[in-house]
Amino acid sequence: MPVLEARALVKTYLSRGAPVRALDGVDLAVERGEFVAIMGPSGCGKSTLLNLLAGFDRPSAGEVWLGGQRIDGLSEAKLARLRRRRIGFVFQFFNLLPALSVAENVELPLLLAGQRRRAARRGAIGLLNELGVADRRDAGPALLSGGQQQRVALARAMANSPDIVLADEPTGNLDSAAARGVLDLLGEARRRGQTLLMVTHDARAAAAADRVIRLRDGRIVADGRLEPARTVPDLLDLGGDQ
Repeated sequence: MPVLEARALVKTYLSRGAPVRALDGVDLAVERGEFVAIMGPSGCGKSTLLNLLAGFDRPSAGEVWLGGQRIDGLSEAKLARLRRRRIGFVFQFFNLLPALSVAENVELPLLLAGQRRRAARRGAIGLLNELGVADRRDAGPALLSGGQQQRVALARAMANSPDIVLADEPTGNLDSAAARGVLDLLGEARRRGQTLLMVTHDARAAAAADRVIRLRDGRIVADGRLEPARTVPDLLDLGGDQ
């Protein structure tokens, strides 16, 4: 059974009073342990799809399933509880809470899931140590580099051992060295068995995935596994942004 599924997913918005279809019948299945990248030009529906899969938005038609449970019709309260337990989300702009320390940002989902503070702190420090930022645990997010902030965001997303981690352009605001570091971390998470779905416009980032899905005009136009010899030019031909 797939960890995450979209079935005939449609999302329509109104633009100047006229309907615009951002997603047009998307079918997608992510198997346990896969690392899937979604590529395509700006405005093709990548972020819309990710928001629907995470339950941040509702589809106009179609279904979203997580681990065999349909989630698109759940109440906001039930969706919030489900995200805390089963979905990790890495935002493009980190979205760390500025009033909390690094450790407190990572502790938060553990506390919301019902863990005692001491256990949550141990779990947070363990993750931060794995990701190489434990020495900044008492710092505020504003004192961290972009790469460090994204590592903390990844730790927060993985804190509750979710069924799947969804990442929205996780390298989009990083320099090349920091981006490489984040991709190495995602690859390591994949090797530990974590399921990952990443939206990206960067062919170099997509090369870290097992499988690349190409969106255009709200539809999937390509879906295939990468071969070991696949090069960046090959990926650009598949549909990465120029």
